[in-house]
Amino acid sequence: MNTIRSDIANLLSEETRSLLRRIATLLSAVEEPYLVGGFLRDTISGRTTHDIDIAFQEDAVIVARQLADALGGALVVLDESRRIARVVLGDEDGALLSQKETWHLDLASLQGDLHQDLARRDFTVDAMAVPLRTFLEDDWRSALVDPFGGRQDLERRLIRAVGPDVFKEDGIRLLRAVRLAAALGFDLEEETRAAIRKDAAAIDSVSAERVRDELLAILAIPNAVRSVYLMDDLGLLGRLLPELEAGRNVQQPKEHYWDVFQHNIETVGAMEGLVSRTWEPPWILEEVVWDQSLEQHFSEVVTDGHTRTTLCKLAGLLHDVAKPATKTVETSGRIRFLGHHSAGAAIARSAMERLRLSRRGVQMVESMVDLHLRPGQMSQGVELPTSRAIYRYFRRAGDVALDTLYLNMADYIAARGPYLERDEWAGYAGMVRHIQVTGAEQRQAATSPGLLNGRDVMELLGIGPGPQIGQLLDMVEEAWTTGEIATRDAALDLIKKRSLESQESGTHA
Repeated sequence: MNTIRSDIANLLSEETRSLLRRIATLLSAVEEPYLVGGFLRDTISGRTTHDIDIAFQEDAVIVARQLADALGGALVVLDESRRIARVVLGDEDGALLSQKETWHLDLASLQGDLHQDLARRDFTVDAMAVPLRTFLEDDWRSALVDPFGGRQDLERRLIRAVGPDVFKEDGIRLLRAVRLAAALGFDLEEETRAAIRKDAAAIDSVSAERVRDELLAILAIPNAVRSVYLMDDLGLLGRLLPELEAGRNVQQPKEHYWDVFQHNIETVGAMEGLVSRTWEPPWILEEVVWDQSLEQHFSEVVTDGHTRTTLCKLAGLLHDVAKPATKTVETSGRIRFLGHHSAGAAIARSAMERLRLSRRGVQMVESMVDLHLRPGQMSQGVELPTSRAIYRYFRRAGDVALDTLYLNMADYIAARGPYLERDEWAGYAGMVRHIQVTGAEQRQAATSPGLLNGRDVMELLGIGPGPQIGQLLDMVEEAWTTGEIATRDAALDLIKKRSLESQESGTHA
């Protein structure tokens, strides 16, 4: 953490100072607006932020509407009853913002006087205020309103609750404590930890949408595996995802270092390490394909405002959720989890729907869980997967094909844990690399160059329209992509051969 600074003006970019001056001018008719919350917290501890929180006595929704009109931003009413609104300034506001960044200006009506309002906040580091008009002055410290010791907690790197009832008042603060600790690199103060454990049940009354947003935000922050373990220690993880609880202390085959519960959590860390390129030792990453296109792929925002990376971490947390229900032990002592991938996909879907993920998010997590074993099952022994097997994998996995390959590698790493050896990993990662590279080559080959169409197939076989026409054309597409055929005549021969085989076996082509 950066040390607490007194020279605020020197910490702010010229753009930020300019924006604050403009806001102060536009709020000249508002009596004593205060900078509060995350912007104040981050700025005085030397962090960059594009979220500005301002509180005052007037109706914040009305003032925010006026501010949005003046700045050319978009108005979002966040809480009608408590009069809280947001002004969003985006790329299109080039006349005001020199950098292509999105700013959030959150305006709130004070709940009582300033001290009463700060007392209603959750954590001390967010319960400070400075008058907006004096914020850029060198003597801002003398104007700092800090009734609960927030500045001292910033220096001590602690997240501390303002009072004993903050979690009962709003259960989402339970998760927000974890998120803040992760984002700031702080620890939870011991009495705050105890209060979270005592009031953990308050999360049950929070709307699914708010829980979803906090959970995804926690997973998006680096070192998410630490945060997941913290949620478990605080009694929150089992309330968010009770499906995971059955995996606690469930033994796995000797190749696994952790039980099912810990393995699911460790897979979150393994997934993050692969995609963020932070794994140690470095020889793990040396075997994994990575380039700018993959960085862009995993950075793509795909659901509920979050990236593929975050969704992959979520899939990693749930990928073996059905192992306890599918566990069998053979007379030889061999432990098996037959069908846990498909059973897990159904459980994951139910959990994601309960958390109100978008339809796309639900489908992506479900598919990744269902297919997370497939890359390792595409070949036997030392043989590499065939072109046909790879083609069918990418066709089946679709939008999450690459994501699932990396989840599969994360699963492998998290299974072995400290047992993972370099040669063993090189062999497995090489197999996945072959799938990845061959799949890319197949996609570059694109589609067959008009070898056949549906009319050609019907004329050749003397049949009418039907689902078998599409099936035969798909077969031709696969054969072309995998290099089995290269000409129209070869495509026709393939269809005639398949039709003859179907007739002899008594099945449809």
